[in-house]
Amino acid sequence: MNKVQNYVENVLQPKLQGDGGWVEFVSLEGEELTLVFRGECSKCLILHRCTQWIEDEIKRELNKKVRVNAIRKKPYFQDV
Repeated sequence: MNKVQNYVENVLQPKLQGDGGWVEFVSLEGEELTLVFRGECSKCLILHRCTQWIEDEIKRELNKKVRVNAIRKKPYFQDV
């Protein structure tokens, strides 16, 4: 598991879960980090703020510049 995936799954994901959201790592290609947002995140009106926060946290903690490609999925409780 790479450092960015580990950071997303073990540090950022629990923080978003506290607000009813969920983020899943999909891929990291170059500087493009693709994440799936579910739960409350999937319908959030200020998701762009969260993606900027994620970019800033990864840069600060891992010293890696990334650009988040956010994919919204319907809330997890509706996934069938």
